[in-house]
Parts: sequence; C-alpha cells; structure tokens
Amino acid sequence: MRRIAVLCAAFLALSLSGCGYNDLQRQDEGIKAAWSEVLNQYQRRADLVPNLVNTVRGYAAQEQTVLTEVTNARANVGSIKATPELINDPVAFQKFIAAQNQLQGALSRLLLVAENYPQLKSDALFRDLQSQLEGTENRIAVSRNRYIKSVQDFNTTVRQFPTNLTAMMFKMDVKPNFSVADESAVSTPPKVDFGKQPGAPATPPPAPKTS
Repeated sequence: MRRIAVLCAAFLALSLSGCGYNDLQRQDEGIKAAWSEVLNQYQRRADLVPNLVNTVRGYAAQEQTVLTEVTNARANVGSIKATPELINDPVAFQKFIAAQNQLQGALSRLLLVAENYPQLKSDALFRDLQSQLEGTENRIAVSRNRYIKSVQDFNTTVRQFPTNLTAMMFKMDVKPNFSVADESAVSTPPKVDFGKQPGAPATPPPAPKTS
C-alpha cells in the first residue's frame, strides 16, 4: 500500500507539473513580490508629502488650493488599505491606482507652483525633498514595470491550454494590471531647474558686434 501511495503521489506531481501548476505557482509568487515592491515605493512617496507640504507652506502659504489638494490626495491614498489582496480584486485595484494617480498629479502641480518662489527653490530642505521625490518616482516606475511584466506572464499562462484547465481547477484567475491610461498619468514629476528663474532665457543674448 505504501508503494502504491508513493507511485500515486509521484504520478500526481508529474501531472501537475505537466499541466503548468508549478509555473502558475512560481509566477504567482513573482507577482506578489513585484506588487510588494510597488507598495513600498508608493509608501515612500506618501511619507515625503507632509514635509514637502510644510516646507512649501513656509514660503507660499497663499497657495492654499494646491496645498490642500496634495494633502487631500494623500489622505485619500491612506484611506485605502494597501494589502497584497488588492491584486485579486480588480475593482479595489483600480480604485487604489486611481488614488495614487491623483496624488502624483497633485504633487506635480505643487512643484510647478514652487517655480514662482525663488526663496523656496533655494531652500536646502525643499531641494532635498524634491530630489527624493524625483528618485522615488523613478523607483515607482521601475517597480510598476516589473509588476506589469509579471502579470503579463501569469495571465498568459492562465489563458493557455492546458494550463487554463489547471488554473480553473485551483481557482487561479487573471490578475489586474496597470492600463495604458495609468502609465500615461503616472509619470515622473516635472523637471524643476533650481538654477534658473521663471521666464529667464535659456542662454544669454549674444554680445553686440563691434566694428
């Protein structure tokens, strides 16, 4: 009986492997890891917001509209529970991504407003925060791209025959992914050239010719 049980277990293992079960499990774990990194980078960005808002307020308190917009966008992001299970709920996933897009857009507008305040642009803390934000946006883009690739591989496997039968047997469905609109909305923040005043020419005018 023990020998029969071992043979059955071996046959089952080979059958699952041949039907793509191992590939599905490996790709599913890859998605979880990629999504975890996306969440880490989003959290890093959210953590920068309070100091950034307070620094801008110190020089541009009259820009209350954009400051409030950023604060509310961060609060909206924080109201959505960012868990690994988001990748199994397309509706919750899209709601979370929409909130992140809103925050990114608000931060972009805040940086544009900062261009009008030379003293703010020269503030060391603001320059450091802006640099951290730009670096974080770049890391967000990298982590998103990894997640997109992981989901594409998994969803392809789920839809292919015969792995689609294995996926149905173990209730493994396609995962939600970033849309084209998401990728165009969530881009790196605008470049802020702290060495140049708004409206200043890019290069000095040529010297007049002398005869």
